[in-house]
Amino acid sequence: MSTGPGAASAPAPTPYDTQPAPDPGTLADTGAAPATALGTAPGATTAEAAPRPAPEPRPAPEPRPAAAPRTARESGGTAPEPGRTTPEPQSAAEPGRAAPRKAASARRGSSMFSSLKVRNYRLFFMGQVVSNTGTWMQRIAQDWLVLSLTGSSAAVGITTALQFLPMLLFGLYGGVLVDRLPKRPTLLVTQSAMALTGLALAALTLTGHVEVWHVYVAAFAVGLATVVDNPARQSFVSEMVGPGQLQNAVSLNSANFQSARLIGPAVAGLMITGVGTGWAFLANGLSFVAPLTSLLLMRARELHVVERTPRGKGQLREGLRYVAGRPDLIWPIVLVGFIGTFGFNFPVWLSAYADDVFHAGAGAYSLFNTVMAVGSLVGALLAARRGTARLRVLIAAAAAFGALEIVAALAPSYWLFALLMAPIGVFGLTVNVTANTTVQMATDPAMRGRVMALFMMVFMGGTPLGAPLVGWVTDAYGPRTGFALGGVISLAAATAIGLALTRAGNVRPALSWHGRHPRLTFVPRENAHEENNEENREPARAAA
Repeated sequence: MSTGPGAASAPAPTPYDTQPAPDPGTLADTGAAPATALGTAPGATTAEAAPRPAPEPRPAPEPRPAAAPRTARESGGTAPEPGRTTPEPQSAAEPGRAAPRKAASARRGSSMFSSLKVRNYRLFFMGQVVSNTGTWMQRIAQDWLVLSLTGSSAAVGITTALQFLPMLLFGLYGGVLVDRLPKRPTLLVTQSAMALTGLALAALTLTGHVEVWHVYVAAFAVGLATVVDNPARQSFVSEMVGPGQLQNAVSLNSANFQSARLIGPAVAGLMITGVGTGWAFLANGLSFVAPLTSLLLMRARELHVVERTPRGKGQLREGLRYVAGRPDLIWPIVLVGFIGTFGFNFPVWLSAYADDVFHAGAGAYSLFNTVMAVGSLVGALLAARRGTARLRVLIAAAAAFGALEIVAALAPSYWLFALLMAPIGVFGLTVNVTANTTVQMATDPAMRGRVMALFMMVFMGGTPLGAPLVGWVTDAYGPRTGFALGGVISLAAATAIGLALTRAGNVRPALSWHGRHPRLTFVPRENAHEENNEENREPARAAA
């Protein structure tokens, strides 16, 4: 997704606490706070630092003037908050910290669904609910059809790999196209292409002529459309809501997808067992009527259109150089690359657990996906309520995700395995949303199509490499070994990248107490007695 035109002027966030682009006042703390002396309020003058001459200097750091700019930001404004850079003494003074924290908490709670007030985004959101439900139905039906035709988990892995192979091969070029093309007409074309693919697969299945290579071709065709559709759809969100609501809209998009994931697998399971897989494919093809209608009903004059990049040479290399020079972009992309390649192969694992480990059939496969979707929906709503996207949260969620996969791989009973899908869904979705938001908020709008294409190429394009390997391990050594391997690699990647981030930023973890609760923060590598002052002076590096 791309932010609005004003987001490009926002200061680049640090690798340890990426703030939303429309919140430049928060980002400004990074530059302002370190300028203070030890324990001295940022707004204090030289006279105030001297031995107190009289009570006159005390009225100078008034808390009220610093609060005024916050209301502009809360209303969705994108203008920088000059008051945050110097005059806001509360940020360093301990007594003044509670009020801004409470205000931020109230703001997050009250704005969970704020982007739905925008008419264009509301239409888009409703259309995607229907389409995403159909997409999940096709995913379940497609995996189960391949398993029924071949009896091989490796074949399911090949199908998944073919669907994501185009993103690996052509993803960066798709990003270049998205930066050049108008987003709404582009989405009309890509969504129509995916609808036709679903209808063709439905016709083959319902007439009894389907073969496994038909499914392979259909999966590859959907992947080709996704190369352009995915970065265009994500970039188009910012054009609908503007930079002020982008953080909220990113999270609601994930909640949208996971809500459909609750319904799609359940309906697909009923259709597969009741009338056959062909009807699930047909339902998916027809479901694209909803997003196509929503795109046609939008008001073009209300879009926050970002100026398109003109055609030119070297734009792909320009995008790669841009990411290579930004540690706050490259590390989240590397992490999701490992997790997407080795940790998100659930079509392979869950179908194998349902069929080979618990011998429970398509109903169990549908249940596993549904329970995971419940957890993912919770994770998406929590992300929508959160006001910031932090790399600290990303690393912790990735580590928890890998650890839970290892535990689930060893689960001895059907119901324990099914229940573990919920927290796996929570942390998996947290990784996805946090990395996605972190990258989008830190990217210049003119580069966002290319950067998001790289992000999706790494996240989804790694599947063609990981899915066949994981499928082979699952067939050769059993589902438990294959699932545990994915968890071990995800946990190791989160640990290694977390250590790399702390070393690159010259920070170290520090455990402190906030009220009655422990609090993990990252502080510069200085003397231990300066931890509290450093935490106040550099809030962008000290995790809230």
